[in-house]
Amino acid sequence: MPQAHQTIDEVKIPMVELFETVEGEGTQAGYPTTFVRVFNCNLRCTWCDTPYSYAPAKPEFFATIAEIVAEVKRYGHPRICLTGGEPLIYGEKSLLLIEALAQLEEVVDIHIETNGAIHLAPFHAWREANPEWGQKVRFVLDYKLPASGEQDKMIEENFTFLRDTDEVKFVIADDTDFDVAVEVVRRRMERGVPLFSPVWESMPPARLVERMLAERLTQVKLNLQLHKVIWDPNARGV
Repeated sequence: MPQAHQTIDEVKIPMVELFETVEGEGTQAGYPTTFVRVFNCNLRCTWCDTPYSYAPAKPEFFATIAEIVAEVKRYGHPRICLTGGEPLIYGEKSLLLIEALAQLEEVVDIHIETNGAIHLAPFHAWREANPEWGQKVRFVLDYKLPASGEQDKMIEENFTFLRDTDEVKFVIADDTDFDVAVEVVRRRMERGVPLFSPVWESMPPARLVERMLAERLTQVKLNLQLHKVIWDPNARGV
């Protein structure tokens, strides 16, 4: 739980951007959403498409949690994507931000895009202890596969903290990644929605669909990034 001495008017978090758009992927794809992008990440994936969100880049600005919440309220969307970088990297500060956002009456969904290398136990414990707010909060766990260069950083225990409404995203760069993702889904996933996302440069979407059908992955959802279709793939703030 957030410590009593921390207040949303005092705690500052380094930020990259805060904007409105439509959610580009996952089970909420297509819905108007407020994006809260926190600065910094503890991983360095080979295919990362947001290198501006971690060192050696610098934060675009610092904001108190109260200022972040005020901006989210100004947009007024019922869905929030908390992303990064890695949005859970600040521990108690991250949890205080989640709690403040979840208390907004107009908010019905906060999906947290976390990289699989941050332990979910304290965040899951908070949502279990606060069901009124916690039921709004979902994890989108981005499980890293071999081509990312970061698979050894994955915390396998995180699968035990998932609910049926959570999501597990697998970014698939090649056939080896696909085979590992299938093994993880079958061996570890008891709850949550598995999402298979192609790295377009090396895993054409048609090839990924072909392999999904051949493996009879009837409960796996193809996950294409709508924002890279609608806008330039390198555009920010969309």
